[in-house]
Amino acid sequence: MNSKVILRAASLATLLFMVLHMTSDVIEQAVGHVKYPIPVAVFVVWLYGTLMLSERVSGYIIMLLGGMIGAGMIVLHSPGFVVTKTGGFFAVWILFMVATLGWFTAILAARALWTRFRTRRSNS
Repeated sequence: MNSKVILRAASLATLLFMVLHMTSDVIEQAVGHVKYPIPVAVFVVWLYGTLMLSERVSGYIIMLLGGMIGAGMIVLHSPGFVVTKTGGFFAVWILFMVATLGWFTAILAARALWTRFRTRRSNS
């Protein structure tokens, strides 16, 4: 399978689980949750970067940042940081999925950026 297709799918899956995670935070009224318009704006940029800019450097950077945000959620929700109480099995499972897919997306996006820059350097 093409690595660009895998990156796009991983970024979309990370975005989906981030939306589920933020929904869970809002429902539980977790300490440290953000206002509604901020995540919606981030999700729109992330979705646009994944679907419309997926072959461009700006799309790779947006997916890399989205993956890093996803990967960081489990750190932010560990004891001593933003949230110390979880919402049970589903919330913990979502955190694991977001972190795993976030790392995977970030690694694939970094690899795509590296390949893009290496190809551009060898052509010049």
